[in-house]
Amino acid sequence: METTNKLKDINEVLEFLYQEFPECFKQKDGIKPLKVGIFKDIAERIEGSEKVSKTQVRQALRKYTSNWRYLEAVTKSEFRIDLDGNHGAKVEQEHIDHAQKALEESRAKMAKRKKAQRPRNDSDTKPYKKKPGQFSKSADKNVKVNTAPAKAAPVKRSGKIEPLPASEVKVNNKVKVKLGQALVNAVITEVNKDDVHVELVTGMQVKTKADSLYII
Repeated sequence: METTNKLKDINEVLEFLYQEFPECFKQKDGIKPLKVGIFKDIAERIEGSEKVSKTQVRQALRKYTSNWRYLEAVTKSEFRIDLDGNHGAKVEQEHIDHAQKALEESRAKMAKRKKAQRPRNDSDTKPYKKKPGQFSKSADKNVKVNTAPAKAAPVKRSGKIEPLPASEVKVNNKVKVKLGQALVNAVITEVNKDDVHVELVTGMQVKTKADSLYII
């Protein structure tokens, strides 16, 4: 019979992680990048727990690792930590660059939302008026206007990206996963029929499909 004692709110699951692994998970101060593959370690430690499920832990990890404080920690820390707070592998430059990009994009979205919510000022829509005696250059017959279309900048093409063979969709295999228009390095943490769970270089847990995976 399935237990009904499991936590329901994602913040309660995070609180569970703070209490269960205080040397690893921090609410504000002392946040450090998590060990790659830490979801597997947590799953082993909480096996049989009546409070949280693996799915809930994965969701909590996604929220924890997408937080600004965590992303900043990835860009500033030298080492990753395990569940007991011990130093592990060094944070690679690729991971730092990805975290910095994610941080900038998140902040840009936040600024855009705030701008959309801000009351419009009349001066923002005030039409531009020419000063007396001011003429457009295009009105001067002696001025030649270049109407030729601008040449498009050459598209930089990276190396050939090959889809990951079905035989290689295995736990612990390193892959590239397509997120929007970008390809990000990741590690497969779980394969459940058509769904594949991967852990990004920042530690974020993502569910995707096998056809979104590519060879590194």
